[in-house]
Amino acid sequence: MRRADTLPHMTQRDAHAAGSGAEESGQDALVRAWEPRLFDLSCRLRRTSRRAIQEAIAQDDLRALSTPVGQGAGDVTFGLDEACERELTTWLLEQAQLGPVSVLTEDLGWRHMGPGEAQSAPVDLPGFDHGGPRIVVDPVDGTRHLAFDMRSAWTVLGLAGPGDGPPRMSDLILGEVSELPDSRAAQYRRLWATAGGGCRFELRDLGDDRVVRENVLVADDDDRIDHGYMPFFAYHPQSRPEIERLSADFFQRIEDFENADTAHCYDDQYIASGGQLALLAMGTYRMVVDARAELVRRSGQPTQTTHPYDVAGAVLCAREAGCIVTSMDGSKLDFELNATSNVGFLGFANRNTGGRLLPHLLAALDQMG
Repeated sequence: MRRADTLPHMTQRDAHAAGSGAEESGQDALVRAWEPRLFDLSCRLRRTSRRAIQEAIAQDDLRALSTPVGQGAGDVTFGLDEACERELTTWLLEQAQLGPVSVLTEDLGWRHMGPGEAQSAPVDLPGFDHGGPRIVVDPVDGTRHLAFDMRSAWTVLGLAGPGDGPPRMSDLILGEVSELPDSRAAQYRRLWATAGGGCRFELRDLGDDRVVRENVLVADDDDRIDHGYMPFFAYHPQSRPEIERLSADFFQRIEDFENADTAHCYDDQYIASGGQLALLAMGTYRMVVDARAELVRRSGQPTQTTHPYDVAGAVLCAREAGCIVTSMDGSKLDFELNATSNVGFLGFANRNTGGRLLPHLLAALDQMG
């Protein structure tokens, strides 16, 4: 069995502290410049989604929001996504008027834009090598829940500095996960983190956007492995049987070897990968497993999986809160930020919980063959 000390030990905070002073200064300046702009984007997307939901409810036609309208670069585009993508494009044009920028979304993939000549409209740029930031955005992570006005979705954002190609997860210096609540909500939650700077939390009023409560998120050090939410994500019918077998084997192992009270290991099929990691960072989940990409790798049978834009900013937030987020074999989770790659992940509330659970999860994966 894999030992607890094989969990990745280099945190974002450790990596930041190991960098040079010049790198820290450049990162801090970029974060100061772009954090308010990204917050503005998340607020605009929240207003757009809320207005769309309220109008659909008034017309008794939520179907318009939940009906597919096309296939984007990374996922199906629904009516709710379409409205938010339009708002994001407006924001992108405004930012490109000020300076070059690259933005990745699930609908249109990477776009590179910058100022035109003599204050004309922004123009498309040929690629990443323009000296501006690289930003990844999932405007609505959790469309399926929110489009039916059932449960919150989230806007997930990540910021990387300039580069001559697509960034990787490890290049992110700022992440934000901002709630898109259902029509009945009066407040929303926002998490944001900087690499090496921890993860902050705000509860804000939807009416006047005032901060109701704020604090720094710090994971507990409890090694508890039951009496909490520990979902294995399996909402697709074609992948559900294999993932349920994996889940059953895992829970039997922690009952046999760790004396876990598995009657109090709760499930939650939340169709929002970034939202799952937000709940992990806030202490709601003790563990979350998204094994769909692993099933695709093993079987070669296609199924919908998490993509990089779904989780990049949320991974940074969870890690900076002290959670452990790894690849399916327990190694460091890192990936290119694009619209198509399959991403699987394990998330643990803290290192102590992960140290107890990971060996049994790896054994259950091995048993799958």
